[in-house]
Amino acid sequence: MISFIRNLVGVKTDQAVQSAVEALVRWDPKAATEAELRTMEQNLDQLGLQVAQARAAYEKEQKEADAITALSRQRMAAAEHLQKQLETEADAGRKAQVERSLETLVGMLEQMAPDIDREEQDARDAREFLDMLEKTYSDAGNKLKQARAELQRAERDMGRAAQQRDMAQQRAEAARQAAGLSGATSSLGTALKAMQDAAARDLASAEAANSKARLLKPSKPEEEDPNIKAALAAATGGQPAPTNLSDRLAALKNKG
Repeated sequence: MISFIRNLVGVKTDQAVQSAVEALVRWDPKAATEAELRTMEQNLDQLGLQVAQARAAYEKEQKEADAITALSRQRMAAAEHLQKQLETEADAGRKAQVERSLETLVGMLEQMAPDIDREEQDARDAREFLDMLEKTYSDAGNKLKQARAELQRAERDMGRAAQQRDMAQQRAEAARQAAGLSGATSSLGTALKAMQDAAARDLASAEAANSKARLLKPSKPEEEDPNIKAALAAATGGQPAPTNLSDRLAALKNKG
């Protein structure tokens, strides 16, 4: 990731690189992780190329070691053959020729010994280097696969979190709407109760007025019976209203 950001923004200091990484992660974590994966994959490709080159070098060194070893064995076998021939040769002239040939082969074998050791060591070193690179390549490949798996898992987690967030927001909205409806229903109930109470009070007031009117209204006997009517008038200090012309005239004279 650091090399990717350094290449991306052209900075050189680690602090600037780290700031760029953090900014990119905050801005788009998925893109940041994808960028890191691409950088890891590029590094893996470069490492794979080095593995291929190391394998070719090892194969070359091993072939050279095998070739010089095979040549050494061939010359050793020839030298052993000449030695046996020298031991059984009876002709002095022929024996001298075989001895010179054997001496030549022995000298060549002695000169080859350091070369054989060097070629074998070079092959072993190339093999060790190749093994190290192959292990590094394998580890890097596993890390890349693991990183991709973690990215996919993180994306799934982000998807589930977003879904849960949306559901929570929907539940909150539904609760808010329900609360508003409940408040409206409660207000409506309060208004209805107030109206009902007002109607009940008005009905009670009307009933009280009617009862009072009935209580104060003279009954029929008080209006129809002249004796009761006269007695009521006398009880209240009043005089019964005159009913004939003479009484009415007398009443007028008294007022005059």
